[in-house]
Amino acid sequence: MKTTSSPQHDQLDDLLSSLTGVGQEMAKVIVGQNEVVRQLQVALLAGGHSLLEGVPGLAKTLMVQTLARCLDLSFTRIQFTPDLMPADLIGTEILRRGEDGSARFEYQPGPVFTQVLLADEINRTPPKTQAALLEAMSERSVSYAGETRLLPAPFFVLATQNPLEQAGTYPLPEAQLDRFLLLLNVAYPSHEEELAILNATTGNREEQPKALLNAEQVLTLQSLTRDVVISETLVDYAARLVRATRPGQSKITEVDQYLRWGAGPRAGQALVLTAKATALLDGRFAVTEADLRANAGPVLRHRLLPNFHAQADGVSADDLVDVVVRGEPRPASPLD
Repeated sequence: MKTTSSPQHDQLDDLLSSLTGVGQEMAKVIVGQNEVVRQLQVALLAGGHSLLEGVPGLAKTLMVQTLARCLDLSFTRIQFTPDLMPADLIGTEILRRGEDGSARFEYQPGPVFTQVLLADEINRTPPKTQAALLEAMSERSVSYAGETRLLPAPFFVLATQNPLEQAGTYPLPEAQLDRFLLLLNVAYPSHEEELAILNATTGNREEQPKALLNAEQVLTLQSLTRDVVISETLVDYAARLVRATRPGQSKITEVDQYLRWGAGPRAGQALVLTAKATALLDGRFAVTEADLRANAGPVLRHRLLPNFHAQADGVSADDLVDVVVRGEPRPASPLD
């Protein structure tokens, strides 16, 4: 007896196939950085924003631009500078004169009205401008002159910051860092990857990635991500991982010794959502323990505040995340 699949099932298979192909298309342009590319896809599916940290020259801008091209989304890059004002970001009103001589103010949207926004070197602009962007990230809208204007959907912000040259910068405070779903560390390429970069970028041939998804399909995938199943046992495990980062609430000695404070409830939400996104990216519709543990670093590292003892002993936030993941008892049920 021949069985046929439903149109809905076929559509889902096509979406997941295209989603897998995005990484392959990006590999035509981006050499290495496979884990960063994967985490960008995870953040996109989870509907959150990401902060990329790395030294100049590691193709952060090209990576974001290529992702937008593969998703057929509008892309805008803003270079954040000390003189950048909120109006340069969200827009302003300009005076228009009609043919009859009348004058009226008309709102001119700023570059934030895009689907993929690269906020380059966000820590080089003053807190007032940082706050304007973070408000848009949180609300997915801009309020100006008494009116609220919705931003395009999907709206995905990727901000970068340079860990070097901290003079003259305005580091994001912890409350604003918490608004980013993930903090991604962009590392130097390996020797083999660097050779491939040199060969690929010093000739005349230039690879052009194809658009495999569109805005409507991305929104569908984001909705499907939230439908991925996670057991109560694993939700409890996610909550325990987050709570284990809090001094005074943790049973892990290093947490009390090296942290001023730990992650809040938003970290638990991010951990569950990114685990669901990871499962969907792998073609699964149920979260595993490994999905939660795989996202613990990008979710938690920027939500922990090490104290001066940690700085003196050379203990980083990533080190403490590893200690928490190793120290927190795993879920009891092997079926999860």
